[in-house]
Amino acid sequence: MSGDSTANLVRMVNQIARNVTHEADPVATVADHVAAFWSGRMRAQIATWLDQHGGEGLDPVALAALQRLQQGADAG
Repeated sequence: MSGDSTANLVRMVNQIARNVTHEADPVATVADHVAAFWSGRMRAQIATWLDQHGGEGLDPVALAALQRLQQGADAG
């Protein structure tokens, strides 16, 4: 996938994070949303980007959610 589509995924996860700040556990809410509604291809693409770029450009809640998903994938 192109860099433009990856940038779009970064933008999307940041929007999700900003929209759930009122939740009791916004990190879990973002992680649950990504796990439930993003395709496997989208999740793989953002995981690869995260491995290559760290948290660059990510909202702290989005970063923590993606790291949580990666840790869960590594454990499974």
